Amino acid sequence: MDRITTDYLVVGSGIAGLTAALTLAEKGRVTVLSKTRTDDGNSARAQGGIAAAVGKGDSPSLHRDDTLRTGVGLCEPDAVNVLVEGGADAVKQLDKWGTPFDSGSDGWNLGREGSHSVHRILHVSGDATGAAIMKALLSKAVENPRIRLLGNTRAVDLVVEERVCIGVSAFHAGKAVLYLARAVILATGGCGQIYRYTTNSPAVTGDGLAMAWRAGAEVRDMEFVQFHPTALAIDANPMFLISEAVRGEGAVLVNDRGDAFMSRVHEWKDLAPRDVVSRAIDSEMRAGRRVYLDATCLGDTFASRFPTIYERCLKAGINPALDWIPVTPATHFLMGGVATDTVGRTTIPHLFAVGETACTGVHGANRLASNSLLEGAVFAQRAAREAMTLSNPSRFPRTVSMPICSRDEGKEAAWKEELRQLMWEHAGIIRDGYTLQCGLEKLARLERKVPVSFLECRDMITISRLVMESALWREESRGGHYRKDYPESIPRWATTRSLMQRGRQDESVVVAGDCT
Repeated sequence: MDRITTDYLVVGSGIAGLTAALTLAEKGRVTVLSKTRTDDGNSARAQGGIAAAVGKGDSPSLHRDDTLRTGVGLCEPDAVNVLVEGGADAVKQLDKWGTPFDSGSDGWNLGREGSHSVHRILHVSGDATGAAIMKALLSKAVENPRIRLLGNTRAVDLVVEERVCIGVSAFHAGKAVLYLARAVILATGGCGQIYRYTTNSPAVTGDGLAMAWRAGAEVRDMEFVQFHPTALAIDANPMFLISEAVRGEGAVLVNDRGDAFMSRVHEWKDLAPRDVVSRAIDSEMRAGRRVYLDATCLGDTFASRFPTIYERCLKAGINPALDWIPVTPATHFLMGGVATDTVGRTTIPHLFAVGETACTGVHGANRLASNSLLEGAVFAQRAAREAMTLSNPSRFPRTVSMPICSRDEGKEAAWKEELRQLMWEHAGIIRDGYTLQCGLEKLARLERKVPVSFLECRDMITISRLVMESALWREESRGGHYRKDYPESIPRWATTRSLMQRGRQDESVVVAGDCT
């Protein structure tokens, strides 16, 4: 097995991973591993933009209030403070690195999205924010002689020696390689591909989460999965997102009778929190009605304000200026993840997690729209600066075993599809105890069928089990987690969260943790 030593190792190349890498490069050599292409994650798919209190009439305290309200009592206040106070500096740094945010004579153009009380969403080319940020960051990373970007590199496991993380074992272009470093930063995104309907990149299968879990890191809040209300309702994987910013510009959700039903559901109507809107759409669909986004009020301005969405709709035979856009909820974001503090440290020394891989507590039970890119930018810089303070490990391992990696793509694809359908049916938008228990039994049967050599599928099964076990444990409804057998939010659950850690028998342990 080849060995490669670097100062810092970053697994993942989205906004969080590249922000960390560019920051770390100030002090040392950085190796960045990406499972597929370096631009093939979720960050480049982000349309709506990045939220920050930079406009007139806005403030970090107002952004904080919106974030806390949307998180339904489960946000970590210290983490939220870090996010909103660091927002302006983070977007200024992205601007410095070359992100061409849309602007006018009065400064940056700001949009509004669901659950935001003011206009505070910065965007690029209307609806291509993530792609523009990634282009800028990748350009800077490629130019930096201290950063080595490695695509087609599948991280397999964390290497932990004397309880300290010292590296990662991986397959690079099919060859086993051991990467060693003084600090490892996981930035592998969430796990959206464990669900049948998702806006997530095919590469987002929960690998980093599973690696951290196997190594013994604490994982928390895995029951909180965000379903975006408005994916384009055509058969595709991933599904194309119709940005929340379209509703921010005045578009309205209607059913096939032309009924604008959100006016009966929430005082904020179509700009209610995502969990509320997703359940309302799901209710309409369960009643046998199709749901559409009526953006015809935007007329010809739709094409200039949302050019990417406009072109995608035209390819599907839909003209948003004239036609209603068929939409459906789809899995979008994981609020839970590897437990960290406000500088990205996990419960394993020298191991950090950032972006959607991490659970800082900033999102609570439900993420505020466009806080995800901001979280990646703010916390990745903090994690990188903390990692810079670490010294080299006292020792490196003599040998590291690598699993056999099976490559029967047909078999694995079939098992993955079975898993994704199972998760959608048993741990989707609306859950209950009986359905979750049945889902866990089906998952156990699937796990017995899939050989350990099918690494990606096994990782997806591991993370699916954590999601369902956490969802079964939380006997209430809160944010992205809705139990029809416990439909109310119960005050005592607002001070507890699921904390999970691999046990001696490879079983999860769920305990009530105080979030204060």
